[in-house]
Amino acid sequence: MASAPQALQALVGRYDFKVFEPRDGRARVRLSVAGGGSWDVVLKRGGAQLTTPDGDAQATLTADLQTWTRIAADLRGGMDAYQTGRLQIRRNLHLGVGFLAATSGVREPGRLRFRMVLTRSARLSTLEAGTGPPVLAIHGLGATKGSFLPTVAALVDRFRVVAVDLPGFGDSDKPIGAPYDARFFADAIIDLMDALELERADLIGNSLGGRIALEVALVYPERVGRLALLAPSLAWRRPRRWAPALRLVRPELGLVQLAPRGVVEGIVHRLIPGANEGWTAAGVDEFLRAYLTPAGRAAFYAAARHIYLEDPSGYQGFWPRLSRLEPDALFVWGRRDTLVPIAFERHVAEALPAARHIELDCGHVPQIEMPRQTHEAVGAFFAQSAGSRRALAPTV
Repeated sequence: MASAPQALQALVGRYDFKVFEPRDGRARVRLSVAGGGSWDVVLKRGGAQLTTPDGDAQATLTADLQTWTRIAADLRGGMDAYQTGRLQIRRNLHLGVGFLAATSGVREPGRLRFRMVLTRSARLSTLEAGTGPPVLAIHGLGATKGSFLPTVAALVDRFRVVAVDLPGFGDSDKPIGAPYDARFFADAIIDLMDALELERADLIGNSLGGRIALEVALVYPERVGRLALLAPSLAWRRPRRWAPALRLVRPELGLVQLAPRGVVEGIVHRLIPGANEGWTAAGVDEFLRAYLTPAGRAAFYAAARHIYLEDPSGYQGFWPRLSRLEPDALFVWGRRDTLVPIAFERHVAEALPAARHIELDCGHVPQIEMPRQTHEAVGAFFAQSAGSRRALAPTV
């Protein structure tokens, strides 16, 4: 289109469907120039076509003209602009980042790329970059692989980082009636490793992803190198007053959306500070994209239910099992975390005296809230040999 800025034309001309192709074979991405108009890119049949805006786009990318020009001139500029906040992606982070990766023009091994991986049990959506030792990144409840984009960027020079949408979340399959407990997710991670032909990998997990990483290491210790656990979800030690009632509630109720979409979106935006800004806005979009589907709601409710009901005690309870963990583990705690209070650090230290801990002045998502400190610690931990016990600073 002659009316579109040259920078947008250059980006679309570089589109490489081998790096990213929409799951259904077709998608519409809107490219907006702040104060200067919008154009749509239609992705279909392995190609991309720039056209005038028409209807709703599945993802919207917005930046000023100077930023778009820099992105077009710098083959790595798109992700840099997004991470620094000069480029905003809304509605569908998977599609928006996939478009940036496919138009980067980068061709060397280790470039950012997206794959739908067929495993024994499900199709799992992944993004990965790098060519070093493998690291699998596992997101938290209601999140997606997009929450580990800063991690991929930070570790890509030393590791092959694979971030996955867990079954039930993001762009992965969402099987109705699946248990969505820690063991179910751990088996899904092993299935993914088998499909990727990874005999062994380091794992990094945030929140529920941390709990899943622990389950993988407890059940399949021979498949795990080291664990980096960012504010991991852990079994409650205090009495759970709602447990008897919650055991009677079936997560399949999520198949019915009791509240209108507008009401759900309004509640989420009121509950989450900064829900329309930066990474938080993208995270809210990703949550709503899955939650507003019947299968996504059922998966969310089932996973949340298992988190709350997990038995903390007894031989097969979480805390006695945790004391039998074999792989080396690094725990990253947020001093301002209201979901997994830092008081859990003391309980973990009692169960795992050899584990390392660092504390950061952040909330529940360290890799986004304090990316530099988090990734420096994690990168150093993964880089150490298995026998090394070089001490990490206790606080940052």
